[in-house]
Amino acid sequence: MNAKEAPPARRGIDTAEAARRLAAHGPNLLPGNVPRSTLAIVGGVLTEPMFLMLLVAGGLYLALGDRAEAAFLLSFVFVVIGITLAQERKTRRALESLRELSAPRALVIRGGEQMRIPGRDVVIGDLLVLHEGDRIAADAVLLDGHLDVDESLLTGEAVPVTKLPGEDAGQLSASTVVTKGVGVAEVRAIAGATAVGRIGQALVDTVEPVSGLQRASRRLIRNLTLGGLLLATAYTLLGWLWDGHGLLDSVLAGIALTMAIMPEEIPVILTVFLALGAWRISRHKVLTRRVPAVETLGAISVLAVDKTGTLTQNRMQVAELDLIGDTFRDAGADALPEPFHALVEFAMLATPADPFDPMEKAIRQFGLRWLTDTEHVHAEWAPEIEYALSPEILAMTRVFHGDVRDAHLLATKGAPEAVIDLCHLDAAAAATILRQVEAMAERGLRVLGVARGEWRGDAWPRSQHDFDFRFLGLIGFVDPPRPEVPAAITECRSAGIRIIMMTGDHPATARAIARKVGLSERAAVITGAEMAALGDAALRERLHRVDLCARLKPEQKLRLVQLLREGGEVVAMTGDGVNDAPALKAADVGIAMGERGTDVAREAAALVLLDDSFASIVRAIRQGRRIYDNITKATRFVFAVHMPIIALALVPTLLHWPVLLMPVHIVLLELLIDPACSIVFEAEPADADIMRRPPRARADSPFAVTNLRYAVIQGSGLAGILLLGFSLLSGQGLDAAQGRSAVFIALVAGLFLLALANRDPTRSVLARRQARNPWLPRMSGAVAMMLVVVAGVPFLRGVMGLAAPDARLLHASAGMLLATIAWLELLRRLTRIQSRIPTPR
Repeated sequence: MNAKEAPPARRGIDTAEAARRLAAHGPNLLPGNVPRSTLAIVGGVLTEPMFLMLLVAGGLYLALGDRAEAAFLLSFVFVVIGITLAQERKTRRALESLRELSAPRALVIRGGEQMRIPGRDVVIGDLLVLHEGDRIAADAVLLDGHLDVDESLLTGEAVPVTKLPGEDAGQLSASTVVTKGVGVAEVRAIAGATAVGRIGQALVDTVEPVSGLQRASRRLIRNLTLGGLLLATAYTLLGWLWDGHGLLDSVLAGIALTMAIMPEEIPVILTVFLALGAWRISRHKVLTRRVPAVETLGAISVLAVDKTGTLTQNRMQVAELDLIGDTFRDAGADALPEPFHALVEFAMLATPADPFDPMEKAIRQFGLRWLTDTEHVHAEWAPEIEYALSPEILAMTRVFHGDVRDAHLLATKGAPEAVIDLCHLDAAAAATILRQVEAMAERGLRVLGVARGEWRGDAWPRSQHDFDFRFLGLIGFVDPPRPEVPAAITECRSAGIRIIMMTGDHPATARAIARKVGLSERAAVITGAEMAALGDAALRERLHRVDLCARLKPEQKLRLVQLLREGGEVVAMTGDGVNDAPALKAADVGIAMGERGTDVAREAAALVLLDDSFASIVRAIRQGRRIYDNITKATRFVFAVHMPIIALALVPTLLHWPVLLMPVHIVLLELLIDPACSIVFEAEPADADIMRRPPRARADSPFAVTNLRYAVIQGSGLAGILLLGFSLLSGQGLDAAQGRSAVFIALVAGLFLLALANRDPTRSVLARRQARNPWLPRMSGAVAMMLVVVAGVPFLRGVMGLAAPDARLLHASAGMLLATIAWLELLRRLTRIQSRIPTPR
């Protein structure tokens, strides 16, 4: 079938009729998750502990008759709800776009032309063009061709089922997978009317697993919330019964303490950073199908890659023919010598007329180029029977009716070792051929052997091995490396990421490509046959010394991934085939090929390469490390910020001081903290050495003790400075409102200093960095504007219990800020001395 035009009998429906049917019957979609309604989103916001506290505090102020403060406080509830709605909808749109990009696509014939469309746009009556590896988009009936289909999704049987044209033998089901063959089928049912659609409702309830980082954050927040509520209750009783405050004031102070303790920004950080991280990675031609995989990218220690299409250009072409004594190289030749005609002729006969495999395509292109208008091209011949490549015999044979009565012509091609075995050659002849195979493979060629034979008989043999063949020669294929791969591999090596090649090619071919791209300095190769002879312990030990794995079967890739993970490695693996799906799913990060990959591989993987380029993987790893670093920085900032808030809410009661921090103050601070976490730190550029340091350990977490301890010490120092400043100001005769104003101004400005300090703890707070964050100037402007508005507008100043700033008050705030800078610099130097954080270059 021509790539552009379909036969007149198979023109399919036209695009106008397809559009009408799509409008009439709806999209070809299985039952899916219903997006959350606006009401559900608002309900989720209001049931968060932080916002419940806001509502309680606002309600108490309203009951007390202080309507201005209640309105001011409750207005922030609606502001936060609005922000959350906007973020939720933006995230949902982004994720829906990602799912749309990752949805299966279908090749259909419409108006006589083939076109690739989203699976959702397939309509009843469409003609599907099906190839090996395709997931069938709808229930259909096979009209032309011959297919083997894996229907295990519906039947549980792993053995593929043969499909022939016709209503009975050609029934195809949506979501099943073509494992072999080419065919054209007519769509009979779509969406919920398909066989899989009728059981699809069970899939609606399936929820993607929560990542380790999300589980850790939820556990942390739950524990802090419980501890905060217990502490706030005790604090309320202490203020009421021991400190002599009224019950209402004590309850409000307890609510303020609870709000101060709870780091409700952590879920925001994880949601926003991972969703925006997936969007940023998509700009590097990498589609994120499972958002939690973004967090794992930064921990990848082993990258298991296929050779073809990832390291190379996946543009196979015949480069060399060898008759074991005579060689033809396709480099500027004017004609193909006669002795090579039979080799090319039988290679074409052993190849399907409409091949799926790149090497088979190269054979047909080469043969049509050199043998057109000769008697060696048999386009009209159809095979009587085919023997497919199998794990036992890595060769395929096609049988044709010969010119002589009852004689059958055999054409076979496959791995040279398999073809040699089928030809029953003696040891000397086999050794000669294998030496030539080795020499071709050392030049980076992928090699196939070709043989011919004749057979007479009534019953077909069960195995190719029962035929008699004559060896014709070897065909060498070249697939040049992608030009960007060597630099990307060098970057991986500097980042401490080990690259392992897992390929089905000949060991020497794997070694030649690895040498060209600089994948490994070790020449050792392990083959699938050698792996099969080793136990898990021995193979795991062998993998420490080998970077090239050749002649692998799909189940051996799965075994390698499992062994590497059991050894403590964080494994990313690339794959494109149906049989790669188990290994892709078993890897920490499965990466499918978007251009040449099958639908099954893409669905099993966490990431999809839209351009099949190895360099895109490395860019995604760089982004993954940046995202994780920024989550760590934001987490450290959150815990550092909450320490002075907790101290200013708790200590005044214990020391019989006036209230320094009320719920309205905390709400105002949250409007600075949330954007700093979700916007400023998310946009933080990658560190200069991000790809010059080893991968983080699997067990590392932003909530690790070392990270949180540093944050707590940072924030505790700021809290001590603010409390000491208020004590000194009280001793100098300033009233409560003036002292509260000086502390509040210093606290708000101190938040900005903490943001600067946590961008990079190895550098001074005020040091300029080469990598600029576009949101920092905006944050500084927001801080300044907040202080001017709060301190300058009498109404707001009265609501918040602040005094009009004068020179003495501003000098006091400036003094506390200078002390804060000195404290952060001292802590940085002490930490550097302890070698906990390396000195910047």
